[in-house]
Amino acid sequence: MWAAYAVSTFGTRLAFAVPCLGGLLGSRLSRRLVARHGQRRVLLVAGTLRACWSVGLAFVGPGTAGLVLVMAVEFGLITCSAVFTPVLATRRLEGTPPDRVTRSLTAWSITSRTVTAAMTALWGVLAMLTGPRAAIALAGVLLLATPLLLPWRERRRAPRPGAPAPGAPRPDLPR
Repeated sequence: MWAAYAVSTFGTRLAFAVPCLGGLLGSRLSRRLVARHGQRRVLLVAGTLRACWSVGLAFVGPGTAGLVLVMAVEFGLITCSAVFTPVLATRRLEGTPPDRVTRSLTAWSITSRTVTAAMTALWGVLAMLTGPRAAIALAGVLLLATPLLLPWRERRRAPRPGAPAPGAPRPDLPR
């Protein structure tokens, strides 16, 4: 009995530790990837890749194979999200006037938390009605459509009045 508990505890810790490493790896890579490939390309690739992983959770089975699949899916998802999120945050903040940054960050935080709570409740009800595997599969399939919301066409933004020229040092930042 002690051995089964030890293996179970180790497996649970491993299932959380491996995806966490993906988050650290992704956040460390994001700056280098943007420097090498550009902000827009990293947003498109990482944003598309992060949508592809969730479908795999519908195929999780019992035992070691299921544990390995969960770790692999979560590692990939969290790594891609950790690359995407800071790049998206940077892009949003670059387009926000300096006098509205605090409001924008507050609205972004509130909206994100509210939508997360609402979707969790909605998918909990859906899982209760259809079963967990079907709800997870449906969520994964719907997430595959989210790359369509990414900025595939490059729009030329008109500079804000009084904004510095692109590439010019910002006067409000220390040098």
